[in-house]
Amino acid sequence: MQNALYFNMKVIISHDIDHISVSEHFTDFIIPKFLVRMQIELLLGKISAKEYFLRYKNLLSNKWNNIQELMDYNEKQNIPATFFMGVNQGVGLNYGLELAEKWTKKIVSRGFACGVHGIAYLKSEDIEKEYTTFKEISGLGDFGIRMHYLRSDKSTLEKLASAGYLFDSTDYRIASPYKVGEMVEFPLHIMEGYMLEGGKKYQNNTLEKAVQLTIERVKKVQAQGQELVTILFHDRYFDNSFLAWKKWYIQVVEYCKAEGFEFTDYASNLINHRHL
Repeated sequence: MQNALYFNMKVIISHDIDHISVSEHFTDFIIPKFLVRMQIELLLGKISAKEYFLRYKNLLSNKWNNIQELMDYNEKQNIPATFFMGVNQGVGLNYGLELAEKWTKKIVSRGFACGVHGIAYLKSEDIEKEYTTFKEISGLGDFGIRMHYLRSDKSTLEKLASAGYLFDSTDYRIASPYKVGEMVEFPLHIMEGYMLEGGKKYQNNTLEKAVQLTIERVKKVQAQGQELVTILFHDRYFDNSFLAWKKWYIQVVEYCKAEGFEFTDYASNLINHRHL
């Protein structure tokens, strides 16, 4: 039953696109790290033999994204999710502009919002270049950003605001939206990796524990009087080769629906916070 105290709670769902294909990682160490990770998870009993072999299947089929599958699910659930696409390369994000443009246009054509998954966070000229590049390939006039790996320094948000971004969602902490220049910062409250990895670089928590930790964090957001809870789920994990991760997302969505929360997006909430 819905708790009357939180009747107006809203949820913003977003997805970071870190990988599109396996082949984009032939010249880095992502694939060897991934093989070691899945070996550890199998030996520790964190994943099943079926998941293990499905991961090999995806390697051979050169598919490391589930953007289409996630859009299909979100559409059926009436979730206006925002996808963040990279237009630069670095720290394990290696797909090129051609793929970024292809998938950005697919996402936008389906009615979902799309923004930048930023790499540059130190130099203004590099930040501005990412903004301009995405504007050119997407055809969008206004959009937001989230930094890859949530990287930032003390001046990053000011530089993002100066570049022209409408909003950012990089600041990982429980806090209300706030303004940085003309840009609205929507703090990120929940990321699936923190819930499932439990401080490790591989899945360490069970699905049940991860969902419980997530619910506890949602309640912390509520206890602080927040009207919005922001949740990040990476598209790559919406697959049976990462079954606990996929189920985590589905169960969190089901929990939010059972609580009577309203699914919304960043753009719809900008006007409510520009007066800050």
